[in-house]
Amino acid sequence: MRLVGPSGEQVGIVPLAKALELAQEYDLDLVEVAATARPPVCKLMDYGKFKYESAMKAREARKNQAHTVIKEMKLRPKIDPHDYDTKKGHVVRFLKQGDKVKITIMFRGREQSRPELGFRLLQRLASDVEELGFIESNPKQDGRNMIMVLGPHKKKTEAMAEAREVAAIRKAERQGRPARDDESDEVAEAPVADEAAETDEAPEAEAPQELDDAAEAADQAAAEADVAPADGEATDNQEVAAS
Repeated sequence: MRLVGPSGEQVGIVPLAKALELAQEYDLDLVEVAATARPPVCKLMDYGKFKYESAMKAREARKNQAHTVIKEMKLRPKIDPHDYDTKKGHVVRFLKQGDKVKITIMFRGREQSRPELGFRLLQRLASDVEELGFIESNPKQDGRNMIMVLGPHKKKTEAMAEAREVAAIRKAERQGRPARDDESDEVAEAPVADEAAETDEAPEAEAPQELDDAAEAADQAAAEADVAPADGEATDNQEVAAS
């Protein structure tokens, strides 16, 4: 077999036993890269690392790969202005995402005899979104429908890159916002704690005065209680003397 070294150097044509010995010496794998060649070509490599790098490259390729998608929007010739604004908003969103948009005007009944209505509507829509897209396929009649295709000025890859940047900015803003909210809550709670401390201290200072007033009131009540029986006894003595 023809053997290729770990760094891509040519080792030469060697027997299988020698190639396996070199693989054990370098602590690498012996991988056959060209089985149909004569003689077959093998290479010394770390096969696990090779598979990992291949998977990462394929993932990056899929990430940057743009799939062209054709969106479709259907309108009527006598569409309401509000409905027209809604449909136009969808077309704008599709073009911003880098997708093509197929506009279909559906005719019904006697509307088929007035194709100019659909043509004017398509021209109006194309002029409203000319900053984002262009007419890729001119309006044409297809049975009961009239079709026009709009293509975006922006490529799909560019739209995807901008969408990722916007998502990253929004994520950073969401992560930074709670920290500021916590700081404002701490600042707002500090005066409340001080006010609570002041209100707790005030009753403690007034407590001794209230106890003194209560004691005086109790003494007065006891004194009045003592005086009342004495007056009653004196009255009884006077009545006995008079008799």
